[in-house]
Amino acid sequence: MTNFLASGFGLFVEIFTNSEYLTMIFEGLKNTLIISLGAAVLGLILGLIVAMVKILPKNKFTVVPKAICGVYTTVIRGTPMALQLFIMTFVVFAIRGFPQIVVAILAFGINSGAYVSESIRAGLLSVDKGQTEAGRALGLKGSQTLFNIVIPQAMKTMVPTVGNEFIALIKETSIVSMIGMYDLTMVSKILAGSKYFASYFIPTTVVAIFYLALVYLVTLIIKLIERRLRKSDKR
Repeated sequence: MTNFLASGFGLFVEIFTNSEYLTMIFEGLKNTLIISLGAAVLGLILGLIVAMVKILPKNKFTVVPKAICGVYTTVIRGTPMALQLFIMTFVVFAIRGFPQIVVAILAFGINSGAYVSESIRAGLLSVDKGQTEAGRALGLKGSQTLFNIVIPQAMKTMVPTVGNEFIALIKETSIVSMIGMYDLTMVSKILAGSKYFASYFIPTTVVAIFYLALVYLVTLIIKLIERRLRKSDKR
């Protein structure tokens, strides 16, 4: 047992002191961050658009857009992310030479948008209707009421749920290794498959530490934003 622990610790240290291994890890980390951030931005834009469409009053002009948004959220939330990634890679963008990282961003962004839209919609609906009525009574336009009164209050509800979606998104990107993309998870597979390590334990532990650090950093940022929003309640 002692020899096993000593050997494991030696391999652990080797990864963090070997420039070749560190280069591999940081290259994988870079791709993970690019996919996560790109998909998060796309998901936020899509989520905001879909949420705004869904809360519009139902009439002959909005019935079709609302139906499309409803189908979008139902299909995306009701099917596995891995399947959506496969469809985007091997069906929709089955074009020789098309950048896989762009496909991954689109796939994860579209998936994230469906979940973010529900978080935003729930946040907007959580604001009492009296706030909107008060804004209109003061002579504010609909857009002014929305952006100056409703959204600032809804942010307190939306930030935690949207933040949690971003955390889930970071972890979900690990499945891009299933389509041969080079990310943190792929790095662990490459290292574990080498004769030098001959074990998944050390490489996967190292990669897990990087994922944990990313998630912890995002969690801290979310808490800081929540704390800042709570300060406004005390003014």
